[in-house]
Order: sequence, then C-alpha cells, then structure tokens
Amino acid sequence: MGITTLADGITRRVGDVADALTAPFTDQVIRLGVTGLSRAGKTVFITSLVANLLNRGRMAQFHPAASGRIDAAYLQPQPDDTVARFAYEAHLADLTATSPRWPEGTDRVSELRLSLKVQPNGLLGGLQGPRTVHLDIVDYPGEWLLDLALLDKDFATWSAEALNRLPQRPASEEFTTQLAQTDPAAGFDEPHAQALATAFTAHLRTAREAGFSDCSPGRFLLPGDLDGSPVLTFAPLPAVDSPARKSLWREFERRYESYKRNVVRPFFRDHFSKIDRQIVLVDVLGAIHAGPRAVEDMRHAMADILGSFRPGTNSFLSRLFQGRRIDRILFAATKADHLHHEQHPQLTAIAEALLRDAKDRADFSGAQTQAMSIAALRTTVEERRSHNGADLGVVRGTLLGAGNEAAFYPGPLPSDPRHLLAPAREGAQDWLDADYEVMSFAPAPLTLKPNEGPPHIRLDKAAQFLLGDKL
Repeated sequence: MGITTLADGITRRVGDVADALTAPFTDQVIRLGVTGLSRAGKTVFITSLVANLLNRGRMAQFHPAASGRIDAAYLQPQPDDTVARFAYEAHLADLTATSPRWPEGTDRVSELRLSLKVQPNGLLGGLQGPRTVHLDIVDYPGEWLLDLALLDKDFATWSAEALNRLPQRPASEEFTTQLAQTDPAAGFDEPHAQALATAFTAHLRTAREAGFSDCSPGRFLLPGDLDGSPVLTFAPLPAVDSPARKSLWREFERRYESYKRNVVRPFFRDHFSKIDRQIVLVDVLGAIHAGPRAVEDMRHAMADILGSFRPGTNSFLSRLFQGRRIDRILFAATKADHLHHEQHPQLTAIAEALLRDAKDRADFSGAQTQAMSIAALRTTVEERRSHNGADLGVVRGTLLGAGNEAAFYPGPLPSDPRHLLAPAREGAQDWLDADYEVMSFAPAPLTLKPNEGPPHIRLDKAAQFLLGDKL
C-alpha cells in the first residue's frame, strides 16, 4: 500500500469518526448517489425526483409524502463549494417547455441539496417538532464509474482484458492495425503514443454508441480539462517479457498508474466513498436491442462497477470503525414507459438476472438491494392494438427528431431471463428467435396541476426504498 493511499484512508476514517460522533447533534444528512452508464437517464431521474419531492401530488407510494409528514421541501446551497451545482432549474425548464427537449447528459460530478421538514412518527411524534433532513444528491458521469474497477488491476491485466474484447466490438480495425505495427518493447515515441491513444479512444466512442457498456478508461470519453494530457495518452498493449525502462510498454504502464493515482483515486476519495444510498440506472432495453454481446458486456461492466461500492450496514459502530458504507442499493431498469405495463415484470426480472452477481455480493455484505422498472419521466400512453389476430399492449408517443406520433410494440420479452442471458454468455452474435426493437421518444408536453410533479412510473416506489426509512 502506497503512502498516498494510506494517508487517504486515514483522512477518510478520521472524517467518518467525526461525522459519527457529531451526528446526534446535527441535522440528518443523506447522501444519495445517482449513477449509471451513458443514456441510462441520470439527469432526467434527478430532475424528476427533485420536482416530485417539491410537489408531492404524484408520490402516493412514498410513505412520508403520502402520510403528510413532510411539511415542506426546499432547495438550499450545497455544502461543498468546490463541486458544480446540478443545474436543476435549467433541466426542468427543458422538460417543461412548450416544445420540451431532453436535457444534456452528465459530463462531470455535480451535487444538489434538497432539505425536508419532516414530522416524526410513532408514539412521541406529536410531542416533537419537525426535524430537518438534508438530501444531498450526487450525480456521477457513468463513464467515470468504469474507472473504479481499474484500482484493483495493473496495466498488464487491464491490457489483456481490453485486447480480448476487441474482436467482439465494432470499429476496432484502425487500432488493431496500428497495434500490429507496434513493438511494445521498442523505445518510446510520443507521436506514435498519441496515434495509438487516439485510435483506441475512437474505438471506445464507437463501441459506446453501438450499445457496449464497458468502455474504460472513462475519462477517454469525457476528458474535460485533461484532454491531450499524458495521463490520457496510453492504450492497451500485448504483454512483454522484461520490457526496458524507456520502452513504450513501460511508459504506458507508468501513465496508466498515474491515471489511477491522479484521476481515479481522488474521485473515489472525494466523492464516491461518501455515499449512503445508491441508485444504479441501467438501460436494459438499449442493451437488449444492441444484441447478446452488448448484454454480456453490460453484465461484466456493472459487476465491476458495483464491486467498488463498499456496500454494507451503515450503523454507528460500522461507520466509526470501518468507514461509511452504502446500506441500500436500488437497481433500476429505466425507460419502462417504452413498454406496456404487462411487460414490466419481465423487464425487472431481466435486470435482476443481469445484475445477479453484483447483487449477491451486496446482499452478502449486509446491504439491502432491490430491482425495479421505472421511468423517471413518462413520455408515452398505453393502448391495445390488434395485429395479425393478436391483441397487443403497445405504447404511443412522439418520436424523437421526427415529431410525429407512433404506436410501438418492441416484441415480447421472455418470462425466463435465461433465454436472453444464456446466448449472451455463449457469445452469440444475434438473437436467434426474436428481434427486439427500441424507439426513441421525445418528452411529451406537460400540463401540471398545483402540487404535481412530472408524471413517472414507480419513481415514488424508488424514493420509498432509498429514503423512506430515513424519514
């Protein structure tokens, strides 16, 4: 263990002890992490959740709201002045405009504090005044989350895994061609290093657009102010026996370790390790549409990501002696409004099966986990249509980009998730007996009544699992 890692651990542990000792004398704070991979809907989820906690008319299954125990909810300045504020008002304006549009996705860490005045329940509830609970919502770019799995991998291990994935993914030819002309044991050359990194980054971008999930290192896709820096100028290389100190392999190994030390570890230390509750948003329908290999890739990516969550029971003593732990994790299959409600159980079952390995690990360590199908913003209405003599449950909405309405039936999801996961694990290129389609719907124009947030599917159930016991 390096000195920096040890110091980070000690600092975090001291902070956790201080938090635990002062907690009984301060307002309660819940830090909710919202994470997921690209296009899973993190920005829309946070915007709709906050809007529906401020105006709770659609939160019937969120018990503190349904029972009337939340007296007030209001936004406050966040406690961390060094983290960008989540642009809630701008995102809500996008979704509620006369011609609504989807807001821009997440490209950095952001935070928002929502404070709730809550009446205590129980026998003494009537004798006590309302208490304040602060909900700090932290939004992470899903691409950066992929990097957490790198902390336990050296350069040789990561390179071997990345190179093994190339044949199953699109647009790897340019990088593969350049790699074939490269001698990793040769002396380091900066222009050649930049060309390799550029080709590898282009491959990652194409793979992400094609529906693949595990596209690490994540900062290659969202570099921010690190764009063009040496810490982002490396690529996977074949193994070399005893490479020389100034070889390409050694320099890429050094930059990979620098990436973990200077980019990944601070992200984990400053943000990720402080989470109490976590929701993981997963675009299961998008992966199914992309094919068996994308489904298997998503399973691997989510298992790697969730292995970094440090889940467990977040009691006073566990926080005092072990540091903060995530004690509830919700796995949410998004875009449930793209399916008729009669197919929602199948979508939930597939999400549970897809994340089974990671979920079992979290359950074993003491965290409570649950999976459900949600739509943070409902964009469609349900109908029944007759097609070739069959009565089908369809959804109707406005097609993104086209502007016209269309009724959509994606195909029947299997009741047994193994019918999807088995060919995915076996490396099948296409689904043999089905063709699953996905439509992109635009947000529907909203007319909200007083005390109503945006329409959703099971957002209130998600809030109940994540926050209900704390309120």
